[in-house]
Amino acid sequence: MDIETVRAFIMTRGIDLGTKVVGAIVLWIVGRWVIGLISSLLRKVLARNGRVDPTLAHYLASILGALLNLLLVLAILQVFGVQTTSFAALLAGLGLAIGTAWGGLLAHFAAGVFMQVLRPFKVGDFVTAAGVTGTVTELGLFGTTIVTPDNVTTIVGNNKIFSDTISNYSVLPFRRVELTAKIANGVDPTDAIARLKAAITKIPNVAENPAPDIEVLSFTPEGPLLCVRPYTSNPNYWQVYFDTNRAIMQTFKEAGYPTPETPLAPRAITRD
Repeated sequence: MDIETVRAFIMTRGIDLGTKVVGAIVLWIVGRWVIGLISSLLRKVLARNGRVDPTLAHYLASILGALLNLLLVLAILQVFGVQTTSFAALLAGLGLAIGTAWGGLLAHFAAGVFMQVLRPFKVGDFVTAAGVTGTVTELGLFGTTIVTPDNVTTIVGNNKIFSDTISNYSVLPFRRVELTAKIANGVDPTDAIARLKAAITKIPNVAENPAPDIEVLSFTPEGPLLCVRPYTSNPNYWQVYFDTNRAIMQTFKEAGYPTPETPLAPRAITRD
């Protein structure tokens, strides 16, 4: 290839190709900026509307961003003269191939859509989903982000959550704390229950209605086993949990109750 051929190519097609490349780069930069601006504005508008849940707002903004990015790619291809009709057919075939290979991702996406419709939980709820317990911080296109009580961020696939049991602790205003306390056989259960009720009602954030439930749960060789069940709001669950344990220990100590002990059956040893 001689210099004249190169010069002729640059003068004819090179300038046109360079113009298209520059135009495509400018279109990509401006398009990405506009898409980010539109997505941000949509999130703010939906956030100001009290009737739209933050989870749904984030979900809609993510879907809109994905669609606008696809349109941007089609526009850039048109700059280079690629027919979008043929590209649409190619995209459909590519989508079928990707759908076959990434069936799991599509299942997560479909589950995310159903979760938005059925709304088993929202951002900020304390849940147990797919074996993970924590606070929901984000519901994405393919996975849900949950922060566990020990401050670990866990991302769980939407399909795994949707196909498993979901426990939402934030739906109802009160949650029951489940604890037990064992007393010795010589202790009067009625006296122990009365003392515990008086102590637990003084714990901060324990609900008055429903009132704490303290009853004889079962009988053991060491003595009766009491169930101790105060109610509280979800944010105060662990505070009431630990304070109740301390109240049980302090109440039994002040009452002078003996420590439950396993009775030993004496055995007689005979010698031949």
